[in-house]
Amino acid sequence: MKIAIRREPIEGERRVAATPAAVAQYVAAGYAVTVQKGAGIAAGYPDAAYAEAGAELAASIPLSTVDVLAHVRPLDRQTIATLPKGAITVGFASPASELDGVQALADRGVTAFSLELIPRISRAQSMDALTSQALVAGYRCVLEGAMRFPRFLPLYMTAAGTIPPARVLVLGAGVAGLQAIATAKRLGAKVSAYDVRSASADEVQSMGGTFIHLDLDAAADAAGGYAKELAADRADRQRELLAPFVAEADIIVTTAAIPGRPAPRLITASMVQGMAAGSIIVDLAAETGGNVEGAKPGDDVLVPVTGGHVTIVGMNDAPSTMPFDASRLLGQNIANLIALMTRDGALVPDFDDEVVAGACLTHEGVVRHEPTAAALADRKEGK
Repeated sequence: MKIAIRREPIEGERRVAATPAAVAQYVAAGYAVTVQKGAGIAAGYPDAAYAEAGAELAASIPLSTVDVLAHVRPLDRQTIATLPKGAITVGFASPASELDGVQALADRGVTAFSLELIPRISRAQSMDALTSQALVAGYRCVLEGAMRFPRFLPLYMTAAGTIPPARVLVLGAGVAGLQAIATAKRLGAKVSAYDVRSASADEVQSMGGTFIHLDLDAAADAAGGYAKELAADRADRQRELLAPFVAEADIIVTTAAIPGRPAPRLITASMVQGMAAGSIIVDLAAETGGNVEGAKPGDDVLVPVTGGHVTIVGMNDAPSTMPFDASRLLGQNIANLIALMTRDGALVPDFDDEVVAGACLTHEGVVRHEPTAAALADRKEGK
């Protein structure tokens, strides 16, 4: 059975779906692996390393001959149309925002496994690519802010005077937010954080941050450790209560996300106006609508304020900015999922397994993920 690893076709995407270590794991399990030449170069993995691991290198890969395609970003419809019926794909599929692609996968008879759908249970932790990539993103966000900030982050006591530590505020304390807290603390900043979920206070404190308690009625926990969307009046109250903490911060990192929905708006333009000149906001959610009003993915937006400007950094594909380790983690996530489904050198999904069933997006012409199937049905009916 053949596993294919291509160069990611999306411009700017530097990650690769398998590292040489993952290829060696596939080969040991009995798979034949074909890697497109140059697939790992941008991530720091040379062709020679793949060949040494047992892969066949090819200038191009005819997808019509592929049994399993491992990929990073959602597949485009042209790629899907080239896959043979019954092919298996494993990678990010963004089902909430890529409905056309999901329908194309089903129409083509492809069995697609979406990394976003991996159940958040203990047994599936080694396959949880959302978590591994969020770790990379949270770390990178702090570095992006620190590089633009015109001051030190740590406290310095010198003969010329004392330099106070920078004040970093992290909004959203999921995996990315917790990693941002830990990174900012390691750099010596004074860190505070806020999240709507009930368990967040202990997690923030475990990372060395100070949790901000707001006077909201109740927590907003949803399934799988995510947050749920706040009602409009509570969201307004949340922003009102956050405003003084935003105004005091030197660097803000926003990481709040709601699966399948636009990112919640945490910081408005008027809140930005209350910040000091030279302050930095790094919005990890810029690609999904932004936690910060005015954020643009991939761009720095300079907002004029009294005495200068505040910089809003809209992150775009943050894990790809650190492709070596992001690929190492992602490649192992994919390899672990494939290993779970491997029987005698072939990928044979067992849909009685809750991890396999939960991760499956399409199979035999059917969209198996119920929320995505419902979204497609609503779109067809014009809702």
